[in-house]
Amino acid sequence: MLFVCLSCSVGAAMSSEPQNIPSWQRCPQGSGLESLAALLSSVEETPDPIPTTIKGTIPTWIKGSFLRNGPGKFEFGEESYTHWFDGMALMHRFHIQEGNVTYSSRFLRSDSYVSNSEKNRIVVSEFGTLAMPDPCKNIFARFFSRFQVPKATDNANVNFVKYKGDYYVSTETNFMRRVDPRSLETKEKVDWSQYIAVNSATAHPHYGRDGSTYNMGNSYGRSAMSENYVVFIEQPIKMDLLKFMLYKIQGKSFHRIMSWQPQYGTVFHLVNRHTGEESDVKYRAAAMFTLHQINAFEENGFLVMDMCCGDNGEIIGDFTLENLRRGSGDIDKFYNSLCRNLPRRYVLPLNVDRQAPLDENLVTLHHCKATAKMIKPGEVYMTHEELHDAELLQYGGLEFPQINYEEYNGRPYRFFYSCGFGHVFADSLLKMDVHTKELKVWRHPGLYPSEPVFVASPNAAEEDDGVVLSVIVTPRKEKSTFLLVLDAKTFTELGRAEVPVDIPCGTHGVFSNTC
Repeated sequence: MLFVCLSCSVGAAMSSEPQNIPSWQRCPQGSGLESLAALLSSVEETPDPIPTTIKGTIPTWIKGSFLRNGPGKFEFGEESYTHWFDGMALMHRFHIQEGNVTYSSRFLRSDSYVSNSEKNRIVVSEFGTLAMPDPCKNIFARFFSRFQVPKATDNANVNFVKYKGDYYVSTETNFMRRVDPRSLETKEKVDWSQYIAVNSATAHPHYGRDGSTYNMGNSYGRSAMSENYVVFIEQPIKMDLLKFMLYKIQGKSFHRIMSWQPQYGTVFHLVNRHTGEESDVKYRAAAMFTLHQINAFEENGFLVMDMCCGDNGEIIGDFTLENLRRGSGDIDKFYNSLCRNLPRRYVLPLNVDRQAPLDENLVTLHHCKATAKMIKPGEVYMTHEELHDAELLQYGGLEFPQINYEEYNGRPYRFFYSCGFGHVFADSLLKMDVHTKELKVWRHPGLYPSEPVFVASPNAAEEDDGVVLSVIVTPRKEKSTFLLVLDAKTFTELGRAEVPVDIPCGTHGVFSNTC
């Protein structure tokens, strides 16, 4: 089985081959986009399950809970967060059984949430918001507090993950929180650094078929990997160490210490998980930015990697609440400034003959247009294949990819599901056939879907036998959220469960058939 890990750091400088037209220039420009400010407002939690109104049919074979996470509170007292990533974690549960659905939600009672609530102001710094000194302290205490190392937040608002049968919510720091997936009650805090030598870990683990969970952390010392292949993608996003040490003194938020440095290109590090040894071949490519992997698998001596990629890594810092809440007309300008991510395929030859002629394409898979050429002994330069045709561009590119994970993760596959981005937040659901590059689309004006999650039907015979779940929100009418259920094969609506609550735009979710 193969796992791909993403990292943001700077590799060695290199010359680049001519690039194609940037992805954001190939997608249509937005015009007349509506404001999404209503989808970025604080909401109340719904701790006790409430019924929903079913329209259409929810298949009775679906039994379990659709769990989602994301920001849900953006201010304390008179202080507000700056960045969308900073909002307090709000957990959601859609419990599905016998064709019926109930809904509940709770705020994660993280240390950050509790401290902020007690002080009625922001006292814990987040990704894009720097907590200011306590105004009740004297001037000297406030001054010296700027020299204290800020504590990492435990505001785990990104994802639900599963470890040894227990559910946790996670973010991109060294903390995660165990939660009860039925009641959504907050349990104990877990600090990764107390168990392994890491300073932080990702919120996007992988799961092996043997029940093992794999994740990537970072540390300031050495680290090792084991078993099969792992690919670390070194992207040209630089953390300025001087700014890192001084950012609190200067009154800057964390996201201001990172910068996009495309001149360094991208480096793929291939690690053998049996030996922990990194390949002595250096795989390089033009600068690209990626957050989410679609799938990766080995085929006839090659490692095939499919990812959502863009040409500009500055996008994360742009997602401030001020930008996202822009009004109609003004939001067009912001949307059109954003890089659009598109699906790409990279192919790494696993057995590189150092005597091979330079500039000869080493990729011999007949179905792949990606190339890999040795530019000097032990160094391979790759160009990607566009994993789409022109039709995708009208939907603004895509993100939040999902596959039939249980059966096809790390294996050759045909379909993935994702969100199309004809607006700042997703405004369509897409099904992509990677063999033919054909699309199936669910899109309705004024409706904004969450990341799609595939659920296989019992005794599924084909890869796309099942349903796709997504939470749909709208800024046009209050308390008009619904859980959408699509037939994964035809991508047509089977039914929806309408719930009379407001839910902000969120991040990731999982389906569990055990809770």
